[in-house]
Amino acid sequence: MKMKLKLIAPGIAAALALGTIAVSAENPGAGPHRGHGRGMHNPLEHLTRDLNLTPDQQAKVSPIIDQARPQIRAIHQEAMQKMRTVMDNTTAQIRPLLTPEQQQKLDSIQKAHEHMHQAMQEMHDATDE
Repeated sequence: MKMKLKLIAPGIAAALALGTIAVSAENPGAGPHRGHGRGMHNPLEHLTRDLNLTPDQQAKVSPIIDQARPQIRAIHQEAMQKMRTVMDNTTAQIRPLLTPEQQQKLDSIQKAHEHMHQAMQEMHDATDE
């Protein structure tokens, strides 16, 4: 039983981290990929570089991307909420199986994740201003 918990706890932490990365991918300019990579947060930049779009093509592609952005954001937010529900339910089932020390560590992990999420949201909000 303890071995299973040792395997499950890092899985929860990884899921929390992946959720955060997914949020940063939705928010241009936020998150761990900011400023490097291949235009991961700017689809037009990414397409322009990879497909060598002309300025005329960029002008035509840009409004298409802009039109899709709110739909993608809504889908992402819905998926994140569903993922959060599953993660919360999973944690609620695991928590009683943990020792008090493990529960404290889990609480610390969750708190650190929330702080990171808040910081990323603040950074995103600041770049939108």
